[in-house]
Parts: sequence; structure tokens; C-alpha cells
Amino acid sequence: MAGVGKTTVAENLAGRLRERFPDGVLRGELNGFADGDVRPAEPDEILDGFLAALPPYTTVTGTESKSNALRSALAHRSVLIVLDDALSAQQVLPLLPGDGTCAVIVTSRNDLFRLQSERKVLFRKMEPLHEADALEVLQEKVSAADRAKHAMAFSELVDLCGRLPLALVVVARILECGARPLHTLPLLVREMKEERKRAKLDTLDQPEHELSVRAALNCSVRVLDEEARLLLWQLAVHPGPSASWEAVMDLGRAVDEGTRTDRALVDLVAANLVEHHGGRYGLHDLVRAFALRYVRPVPEGENAEIERATVRQVLEHQLHNVRACDRVLDRERTLPTGEPGAVGVTDPADLAEAMAFLDEEYPAVQRGIRLAINRRINRYVWLLPMTLVVYQWRRRLLDDARQNLGYAAEAADSVAGPVDRAMVYRSLAGTHWRLGEYGSAVGSLRRAVRLSEEDHSTEGRLSLARTLHRLGLTLRKQDDRTGAEEALGRALELCRELSDRVGEAAVLNVLGAIHLDRGEHEQALRRCADALGVVDRTTGRSGLADVLFTLAKVHLARSERDEAVTLYRQASDIYREQENWPNEDKVRMLFADVLVSAGDTDAAVRELERVIVLRELMDGEGVREVRERLEGLR
Repeated sequence: MAGVGKTTVAENLAGRLRERFPDGVLRGELNGFADGDVRPAEPDEILDGFLAALPPYTTVTGTESKSNALRSALAHRSVLIVLDDALSAQQVLPLLPGDGTCAVIVTSRNDLFRLQSERKVLFRKMEPLHEADALEVLQEKVSAADRAKHAMAFSELVDLCGRLPLALVVVARILECGARPLHTLPLLVREMKEERKRAKLDTLDQPEHELSVRAALNCSVRVLDEEARLLLWQLAVHPGPSASWEAVMDLGRAVDEGTRTDRALVDLVAANLVEHHGGRYGLHDLVRAFALRYVRPVPEGENAEIERATVRQVLEHQLHNVRACDRVLDRERTLPTGEPGAVGVTDPADLAEAMAFLDEEYPAVQRGIRLAINRRINRYVWLLPMTLVVYQWRRRLLDDARQNLGYAAEAADSVAGPVDRAMVYRSLAGTHWRLGEYGSAVGSLRRAVRLSEEDHSTEGRLSLARTLHRLGLTLRKQDDRTGAEEALGRALELCRELSDRVGEAAVLNVLGAIHLDRGEHEQALRRCADALGVVDRTTGRSGLADVLFTLAKVHLARSERDEAVTLYRQASDIYREQENWPNEDKVRMLFADVLVSAGDTDAAVRELERVIVLRELMDGEGVREVRERLEGLR
């Protein structure tokens, strides 16, 4: 990409290789992406310069004749040729030597893949610097004491410059010339973060020193055709950090179904304005900032309308694709997302594929939710968090879920009906419950109860049953067993009336757990057996695992350890199959205790090793204590 240091590397490499080429070095400035009114160099002009440096001098005319003359002149020489800033393969091909002992270094912002079919070429794509090297560029002339003193500010500047050498050199020059004393680095960081007040591209513009990220990027953008410029701008509007190929294709549909988005994307990748990694497409932060501020793909009056259409297309694509995965994770839930319309939807084949898709898309969807909040588009402010919350629970991304659902509840209160609002508060309560915030969970559930009671339809009564089940579950956690049984009794009655077997099994399971709390093992066993009989008539694997887990604890309390071992193993395996990491973690921890008491230390070690993997996949909390416990068993 522009500013990544191609010319510097080419010159440095030429200097190192100079002694290997006794007949010298030829340099050609191709000006493929020069600023201002400078046009790309014609091969004829470069050939004239090369031939003038290689006796016997020739007076031939025409590009083909001059190219042949160059190959003849170089046939018995060993010369290194440096062709800097090539626009296209067509510009380079006439300047290449024939077979022999010459070599050529070519730099370009385009990939020049046509060269591969014409000549033997080694392609080397240059990326922004690693963080340590980027810091070295900024701190080259800074004392060790000042490096340590301002370490955080330097690290933030590296991030704001996107580790792009040109941007780093501009900041280093500002510091070197004394325009910014080191003690003002925190202020410089704040200024570069404040895009609206002062874009960081302004800071990275030093035309008096012929250093400007803005000018360098402009040289790349101005040669694009109209469709590529439009897509670049749309990708800048997209919240990022990256998008799938399908998501990029949907951007084109926001403007015109006939737009050749695929071809425009090829052009942007070839021009190194769009980064392509692992099947995803993204923009360097500085390219994004430049495109948002300086690229105007359509007449000025139409930009706002196309931007609104692009934002809605991004959010609609995310909503329907995340919802397709959410249906696999929770088949009981209904959400009023409507039909996809003009967006492509990838339906996952199974749960593993759904979770893998969400793992990859999660950062982009999180940014999509922020975009919807900032734009105050309430449809997505409440629906996107709701499609995502079950995944967040399974990956223990609970802080994100709590924050998203807080905004979702506000938005749903203004646009959704009572049953949908109750569902949001139920999900918010589920998040509080998983965080151990049972008081907050009860508050959200009581509000969900009131909302459900406003709707006397089948949907409203089903919503009430589900809410009362979760209220009973939470009151049990607060040791309010009387209140829990009252809520669960109402829920059980509603579930049976509505033939909701999944809900009925879940309620019976909690009632069994309450009997277990009281030491009423026979009653607990009967309740769990009833729950197992109901859940066996459904396809709910997660519900089955919940019942097996409770049954395992009941059998353990009855000193029936062999039965408990079998049930723990079954429950943990189902949670693993469902990729429900928090529940699998909880079951395996308890299972390990049972195995130790049974004298099966090797099996307990295997369970704890899996727990460590799970906790490292989640937030890492509690890994140390499990490792210590593991060491005690080995």
C-alpha cells in the first residue's frame, strides 16, 4: 500500500547487492502513482535513459526496437535495474533484460500479476511494520529515559499510525524538529484520536518535507474507476474491522443491483487499498480515514442518501446472517427480523459451523451494534444484540452482552410490543444471572413478567411461562425457595397448558434442584425423572444436559457414585457438543471432584486439563487455581 516503504527497501536492497553487479545499476522512476500533474513515465522515456548509459549508443526509434536494443546491450553485462513506482505490467515489460546475469527490482502499489505469466518473478508483498520496529522508527533519536517515560504515548502513536512507515516517519520528523516537545505526546495522541475535531491525516501531512500520507493515498485512489471508488468509500462506511466476501458483495446492492462489486473488489485488492487476509477484507485505519474524508464517489447531494443506504445494508446483512446462526443455537426463540430482502444469507449446516461463523464475524457485529446505536436506528439497536446473546453466553462474553442489551432494552421500549420487550428483559436477566448479579436479574425478570401479562395471546402466555421459569431459577439462587416454587408452579401450569415440552422439562428440573437443596432426595429424583421423560420427547440437547447434570448431583447425594459418574460424563459431553463452554466448565470441575473421590486420578486430570482449555478460550479467569489443583494430582 501507499507509504509502506517500498522505495526505501528497494534502494536499500540495491545498495546491498551493488557489488554483485560489476556493470552498475540502472534506475528508472516510473511515476506510476506520482502526485499532482506528474504523469506516469512512458517506457520510451526510460529506455532512452538506459540506452544512453550503455555504449555502443544506439539511435533506433520505437518502443519495440529500443527494448530489443536494451536486451542486446545487456546480453553480456551484469547490471541491476531498479524500476520504482510502476503503474502496470505493460509499463514494465519493455524495460526488462533478456536471459543473462542481470536482475530487476520493481516496486508498485499494484500487484502486477501479468508479469508472472510473462517472466519469472518473485513477488514479495510488503506489510506495515511489526510493533517493535514501528516503535524504533518513532524513537530512533529519543533517549532511553524518555522512551521509558513516554512508553504508553509512543505505543498509542504506533497504533494510530497503523504501523505504516510513512506515517511513523512524519511523526518522528515532527518530534525531531522540535515542533512537538516530548511532554506534549499525550496531547498529540488526543488530537489524532479526535477524528471530527482534527483528523489524524492533518497531523500526518508535512508537505514542506514532502511527507504526506494524504497525498500518498490520493495518488492511489485517483487512478481508480468509479465503481472501485464507490466500493472503497462504502468499505470505509462499513464499521469494520473486516468483512466477508458476501458482506462486501451486499454493499454493492445498496446502490444498484447491476454494480460489478466483484470486479471493483479485485481492483481494490490489486491496488493494495483493501487488505485481504483469510477470506476477509478490510481497510488500514489510515485508508479508512482518508476514504471517509476525501473520497466522493457520487455528486455531493447524493452522498448522504447512499451512506444511509450503505449503513442499512451493512446492518441488514449482519442481522440476517447472525440470526441464521442463532436459529441453530436456540431453536425455541422467535425474533421479528422479517425476510432478508436484498441481502445474501449463509445458512450454517450445523452448530459447529454456526459457532465458527460467529467467532469470525463477532468483532464486525459488535461494531455494527455501535454503528446502529450511534445512528439511532432502533430496529438494529435491539434486534442485533438479541440475535447475538446466546452466542455471547456460550463464549462467556458477558460484559459485551450486558452493555448491548442495556441499549437494546431502551430501543425495544420505543419500538417493540410487550412480548418482544419481555424477551429483551429476559435476556438481560440471563446475562446478569451468569455474572452472579441476581438482584439485577430479578428486577429485569419482574419487569418481563409485567410486560408478558399485558399480552393475553398464546405468545404472551408462553412469554410469561418462560419468564416465570427464569424468575424461579433466580429466586432459588437467592435462597428464596418459597418464592421460587410459587413462580415455577405457575410456569409449569402454563407450559403444560401450552404443550411447551422444552419449558416443562426445564421447570421440572429446577423443582428437582430445589428438592435436592432441601435434602429431599426421593422427591428430587422423581422430579428429575419426570423432567427426563419430557425432554426425551424433544430435540433439545441443552435441556437434556441440564437434566442429566441435576440427576448426577442427586445420585451423588444418594451415595450412588457410579450412576453419578455416568451422568456427569454424559452431561459434559453434550455441553461440549453444544459448544456451551461455561456449562461444560462447571460440570467438568465437579466431575473431577467425583473422580478423585473414586480414586480415578488419571480421569480427573483429563477433566481438569479440559477445564484449563475452556477457561483459556474464555476470559482466562481461574486458570491458575485449576493448574495448581492439577499439579497436586500429578
